[in-house]
Amino acid sequence: MARIGMVNYINTAPIYEVWKERINRPDWQVIEAPPSTLNRMLAAGELDLGFVSSYEYAVRPAAYRLLADLSISATGPVGSVFLFSDVEPERLGGRLVLLTGQSDTSVCLVRLVLEEFLGVRPEYVRGEVFGSHDYGGRISGVLAIGDEALRLDMEQRYSFRLDLGEAWHRSTGLPFVFAVCAVREDFLEREAEAARAIGNAFLDCRRRGLARLPEICDRVARRIPMDCGACSRYLQAMEYDLGGVKQEALARFFTALIQRGEADPAALPLKIFS
Repeated sequence: MARIGMVNYINTAPIYEVWKERINRPDWQVIEAPPSTLNRMLAAGELDLGFVSSYEYAVRPAAYRLLADLSISATGPVGSVFLFSDVEPERLGGRLVLLTGQSDTSVCLVRLVLEEFLGVRPEYVRGEVFGSHDYGGRISGVLAIGDEALRLDMEQRYSFRLDLGEAWHRSTGLPFVFAVCAVREDFLEREAEAARAIGNAFLDCRRRGLARLPEICDRVARRIPMDCGACSRYLQAMEYDLGGVKQEALARFFTALIQRGEADPAALPLKIFS
């Protein structure tokens, strides 16, 4: 039995909607969850492989390898990883920023953008974006990702929004890799061929899904809800490969985390299984 983690946001729809149609393997069990939950499960050995925050690989590189040519990434605006705020991001120094509990990569990225690129140091608190909070009305900014970010963007309740994929690209000239498909080393020791077959199945689903994007947008847009045109523009901006430029971008991010003491230096060079 292979236990496979799948991010439960619509940004995986070009792969996952096709997977649900075509892949019927009783020995391949898919578990859907937010990235932070999948990170924890993969680290604990409760999953064998799956899509997790790129940060998860960076902090436990000895435990994993990356499945070849698979990611959730964007070159420029990603459209679903936003810092929403009541003031310009450059004025958030000393103010309270709520960080989603659903992603570790985006938490690292927003701190990197604010502190290193913009030169401001807010106070941070982790919590649920749509949960109840008692911070005396002090929250000036909110980091939201995935479907929650899409909903907040639709509601337009904040005066400012910073797309973190765009902020990274503007400062580095590189794409940003939000999630990777990591496989546990101990699973590879036992089931290398199964891991390879699952990776190939993901690649085939990606190829088919990107060719059927209008149909897939029509299917998943109502989850937010958003209109099909907006959903199409969003998914067209998503990228799912891990080619040379994406590997360079991932190495750049990991280097920054290592310099900040937030990642294991053994994360570089990348280990890729194909």
